[in-house]
Amino acid sequence: MNETTSIGQRLTLLLAVMAALLSVLSWGMVTGLARQAAERTQDNVLAASATTIAETLRSEQGEVRLELPYAAFAMLGAISEDRVFYRVTAADRMLTGYHDLPPPGGGTQGQVVFDTGVYSGATIRMASVTRLVLAGAEPVPVTVTVAQTRDGVGAIASDLSRLAAILSVAFFFVAVALSAFVARTSLRPLHNIADAVSRRGPSDLRPLLRAAPADLAPLLSALNRLMDRLGQSIRRSEDFIAEAAHRIRTPLATVRAQAEIALRSVEDEAEKQRLRRIIRAVDESSRSAGQLLDHATVAYRAEDLTRDPLDLADLAIQTAAAMEPTAAMRDIRLRLETVPARVTGDAVLLDNALRNVLDNAIKYSPEDTTITLRVARTGTEAYITVTDEGPGLGDGPVESLTERFRRGSNTGSIVGSGLGLTIAADVLRAHGGRLELKSTEHRRGACVSLFLPLA
Repeated sequence: MNETTSIGQRLTLLLAVMAALLSVLSWGMVTGLARQAAERTQDNVLAASATTIAETLRSEQGEVRLELPYAAFAMLGAISEDRVFYRVTAADRMLTGYHDLPPPGGGTQGQVVFDTGVYSGATIRMASVTRLVLAGAEPVPVTVTVAQTRDGVGAIASDLSRLAAILSVAFFFVAVALSAFVARTSLRPLHNIADAVSRRGPSDLRPLLRAAPADLAPLLSALNRLMDRLGQSIRRSEDFIAEAAHRIRTPLATVRAQAEIALRSVEDEAEKQRLRRIIRAVDESSRSAGQLLDHATVAYRAEDLTRDPLDLADLAIQTAAAMEPTAAMRDIRLRLETVPARVTGDAVLLDNALRNVLDNAIKYSPEDTTITLRVARTGTEAYITVTDEGPGLGDGPVESLTERFRRGSNTGSIVGSGLGLTIAADVLRAHGGRLELKSTEHRRGACVSLFLPLA
């Protein structure tokens, strides 16, 4: 059997094979019983006919007399249209009937003896009974033999066999349908478990607590243990990333401070260029460490997401206020256009997503430009749009910019790690929202929209 065949198909096929065997067995049994019943009926009628004839035997003036009763042959005609033969002998003398009809062998007086033979080119069934009749001074044994062809018995057995075959075929098809139903019903708990697992998000590793048959309990237990081990492994990785990012930041800050002091104290231009490259590398490492920590925080909190009511307008105002000093250092103005927009979600994660988007906008915008934060509603969604006047999103597909460590083709020498939009997209996906990216008109700036379902 093909290994790709489903368990339900295998179970249905196995039950169908068993049903076919039972159907053939039942047909054979019914056919055999039908033939036995027909033969037994014929034997009973032959015995009754022979006994009826034997009961009419009498003695007159020392001779055995016989009057063949009509009822004896009428009973045989009631079964079928088979030919009937008979023979009556007194001692060795033929009284009436077919003289060449072979008598059954064996038997005792008063006992009906049955035998099967061939007469006139046909198979016959014979019944014979012997009775003593007092004729003169001594009793004379008189033997009555009645025979009948077996065509009618064969026809009755064939009809019953045909009916049994039809019933067996009907039983087979009904059994196959019931087998398919039983297989599907028996596997329903397994499908329910598969559906419950498939409906979960990629970071939902909670134990699967649901009733299951005893046969599926080991599978369910093994699945829960696997998810527990996987969850522990992910948490260890996140803790390692968070700890590594935290421990890297402090020495990087020290290195940057020392490099800036050295930059102000040296006069050789080559040394200054070397120190500037060191400062840039430290900035890149520090930023990557910070965003790795943010990404680990998002992955950790998304597993147990907090659903608090909040207003996107308040969130935009608070995040813009926190980023205002960074924007002011480059003479970038933050303009807010907000309306109340109630949503439910994790305020820490949503602030993290908006902060990364706004940080990107400040980083890539030229000096003395404006970044617009707009909060609005549409249909069943609320959204925050961050629009800058930078170089845009490049020439490649914008969907790829949400992949980890992927940056646009026009970032130039600007320091970045390629994790900001990834973090924002992960946060929105955990909240049932989405991130939309597009360049503004004439590709002079980027427009990033964060969509969330309204509360």
